[in-house]
Amino acid sequence: MLRLWGRLSSINVRKVVWAMQELGLELQRTDAGGQFGLVREPQFLALNPNGLVPLLEDDGFTLWESNTIVRYLCAKHASGTLYPEDLRTRFVAEQWMDWQQTTLNPAGRDAFLQWVRTPEAQRDRHAIARSVAATEPLMDLLDAHLAQQPYLAGERFTMADIAVGCEIHRWWGLPQDRIARTHLDAWYLNLQGRPGARGVIDLPLA
Repeated sequence: MLRLWGRLSSINVRKVVWAMQELGLELQRTDAGGQFGLVREPQFLALNPNGLVPLLEDDGFTLWESNTIVRYLCAKHASGTLYPEDLRTRFVAEQWMDWQQTTLNPAGRDAFLQWVRTPEAQRDRHAIARSVAATEPLMDLLDAHLAQQPYLAGERFTMADIAVGCEIHRWWGLPQDRIARTHLDAWYLNLQGRPGARGVIDLPLA
């Protein structure tokens, strides 16, 4: 039995839950972080000294960092499919996972925090505008890439689509205007139809 610590309102926890569902893995999930606390407790800090979610426990082995957990699960249970066997394809998937974490997520973070986690009277509209200005060119980049192939790493759905798909779910869930992009829209609509994505990218933001 795999144990996952983390609340589903966290984009990083959603990635791991989606990967587990794609893999058909049995999961015991404990709400942690945010309003659930636990992450500063000695028991949790002994497993993840960062005090963050998600945290995975797999038969005495612990792992933190969401994209790393997704990679681990896919390598262990879906080598050759979600975790590509071809070295070049695998590292294209790795590339997009790193891009999600280092480029796309930081660009969109302020808009998310202001719209979803800041009371209306305290929202910083300039922070939202800066976040939108940083994110929309990245959406253009994604759209152009997906014009060439159906998935981020090529012809097949991989772990990269999970990480970036969760980020698009968060961006599209914000109460602001969205620019239609043919290829990005079609890719995300396809992801929404996957059984493994249910209970993840159909949830409201929180």
